[in-house]
Amino acid sequence: MSEEAPEQDRQQPQPEACAAINLFEKGRAELGKVISGQVEMIDQALLTLLCGGHALVEGVPGVAKTLTVKTLARFLSLDFRRVQGTPDMMPADILGTSVFSLKTNDFSFHKGPVFTQFLLADEINRMPPRTQAALLESMEERQVTLDGETHILDEYFTVFATQNPLEFEGTYPLPEAQLDRFLLKIQVGYPTADQERAVLERHHASLEGTHLEQSPLESVTFAELAAARRFPVERLDKLRRCWMLRQAFLPRREVRTQRCG
Repeated sequence: MSEEAPEQDRQQPQPEACAAINLFEKGRAELGKVISGQVEMIDQALLTLLCGGHALVEGVPGVAKTLTVKTLARFLSLDFRRVQGTPDMMPADILGTSVFSLKTNDFSFHKGPVFTQFLLADEINRMPPRTQAALLESMEERQVTLDGETHILDEYFTVFATQNPLEFEGTYPLPEAQLDRFLLKIQVGYPTADQERAVLERHHASLEGTHLEQSPLESVTFAELAAARRFPVERLDKLRRCWMLRQAFLPRREVRTQRCG
């Protein structure tokens, strides 16, 4: 009996693993109240958050890329900011800038939208390369350095960036060497006929995703999220089966995906 006890203990799921699985399954259910279909995108987005990584979401317009990210941020109860990529965007528009005050006769730092917990960079390929580089640096280091002073970002700082693969005019594709800052590249396809029908039914029922505060979405607490992100992911076969990496592992990705099993 004494020899069997350790084996039974090893088979018992750890509390952190249970917390991660519960959050994953609850996230699937809650995001499904707003998003019709797109189960694979939801699974990969949840897994990215649990692993503490960033994600690049690619798909044609109108397939719920932005809505999924906004809904995910609300479900996780994280501070959310959004920036819209444009060709004239400067690094200061994301990171912030130092402003001189006539009252104090000194410079004061005004934080940009990167100082948040969940940042959506919409149409990142429309940002010029200099602005892309500034954002990707903060993703990797989780800090911003301006005027010789380092500002630490939140430990839960996460970036989800979207891009449209159809348009090339006025865009700046991310170099392959910078794509490894993202744990996953989530490809979003067209919904099925039944899923499109469900979208129209929700529209006629006035259950559109443009007003998330009116949606029947039950958020998780910060404590639940913190517990789920402390799990030993290599044991979570249930999560591992929910996603597939289609790209070769680069060294930086291997560090992140080692946590994903």
